[in-house]
Amino acid sequence: MNYAIDMYGYNVWANKTIINRLKELPNDVYQKEITSVFPSVSSVLAHIYIADRGWLGVLSGKEMKEAFAMEDELRERTEKMGIEEMETMFNDLSEQYKAFLEQNNDLDKKTILNNTWTGKRETSLSEIVLHVVNHGTYHRGNITAMLRQMGHASVMTDYGLYWYSK
Repeated sequence: MNYAIDMYGYNVWANKTIINRLKELPNDVYQKEITSVFPSVSSVLAHIYIADRGWLGVLSGKEMKEAFAMEDELRERTEKMGIEEMETMFNDLSEQYKAFLEQNNDLDKKTILNNTWTGKRETSLSEIVLHVVNHGTYHRGNITAMLRQMGHASVMTDYGLYWYSK
């Protein structure tokens, strides 16, 4: 199996794992405003979703600016959603990624990113997928820290644990 595809499988598993933990906690925890890296756990999860959605647009051939064009509007909407609705959105997005990955058997294919903040860069589709996974891992760590800050335990989402869940 392709390493980038397996890593994306890990990303889906880790998102589901953290979402399931959030569903176990008192309802107010998800959208509670705190002083942290993000203003709420819901804003972190919305950020992960928006980035994943934008990167799927890039993978599908859109320019970065176009792929992330609706970011502000989507952020406002997704931060207000409940955890169950976000779970549905993540599930739908992971199905879109799965379809993309099944249709594109050459993830080593090169593409040009035209990032408005950093400029142009040649990269491969697999590198973009690995960026999506790494970005999600980083921000799930933010969620873990924020939950601890509010007095709640998080859940392990380490890649090594994913190995044993398969």
